[in-house]
Amino acid sequence: MDLSDLKIFSAVVREGGVTRAAQRLYRVQSNVTTRIRQLEEELDVPLFIREGKRLHLSPAGRVLLDYADRLLALAGEARNAVQDPRPRGVFRLGAMESTAAVRLPGPVNEYHRLYPDVVLELRTGNPTALSKALLANELDAALVTLPIAEALFEKVAVFEEEPVIVSAADTPAIGKGKNAYFPRTILAFEHGCPHRKRLEDWYALRNQMPERTIELGSYHAMLGCVVAGMGVALLPRSVLTTFPESRRLKVHRLPPGENRADTYLIWRKGADSPKVHALRDLLAKQRARSARKALR
Repeated sequence: MDLSDLKIFSAVVREGGVTRAAQRLYRVQSNVTTRIRQLEEELDVPLFIREGKRLHLSPAGRVLLDYADRLLALAGEARNAVQDPRPRGVFRLGAMESTAAVRLPGPVNEYHRLYPDVVLELRTGNPTALSKALLANELDAALVTLPIAEALFEKVAVFEEEPVIVSAADTPAIGKGKNAYFPRTILAFEHGCPHRKRLEDWYALRNQMPERTIELGSYHAMLGCVVAGMGVALLPRSVLTTFPESRRLKVHRLPPGENRADTYLIWRKGADSPKVHALRDLLAKQRARSARKALR
């Protein structure tokens, strides 16, 4: 049973017979008659009570008509939705935790204002997990840092972050001078977090290695542990604006070449949609405004 069969069945009912239904559908009468009989054979029930050339709906036909109307209406709705250039429906967006907490509230609020027909669902995770979710069709787009599989995704840079190392306020300068100080404990997310890798790489470039890594599940928990003197962490400087005890921290800036991390909006190649396109344009405009402000 396909939609064309249901369309023919509905037309026969609405037009009151095969002849007028055939005219409406631009089909020959024999074709309409054959399709109705094939539908009855498939369902194994008579859909019409035949009295000479007159057709009356059978009880089974009345049941099917209700379903046919709903299915045809739903098919039309689906056709309009996929052809409609306006963003609508559920938008499944992934983001790193720092991006979700600091960078997204403003743009998401603006997105909701501009596109009220979109229902946004947000998932946080590291870039590896979010990329896998995109490939599994569990997300429509994600905000991640590089590297990603270039052959599989489209991307556009949307945020520029300054990664910094943070320690307790009374910590000496880190990694500077002849007898440079390197804290032996780092605080980080699980493997797959780009900021953890950046901190591990920072140690490795200086021929150092932390003795201990404490894994935590949120930046505020991480920063609380930093304030308590348990170790150091690397994170986007923008995250510090959300931490009420930031005065108890010391910020250690990284040297040029290590002090920039771009965040990209990515989506699977060939899977662009009005929802993704709208977010891409909104974030691009926001990035351009920020660049103009920085030049003033």
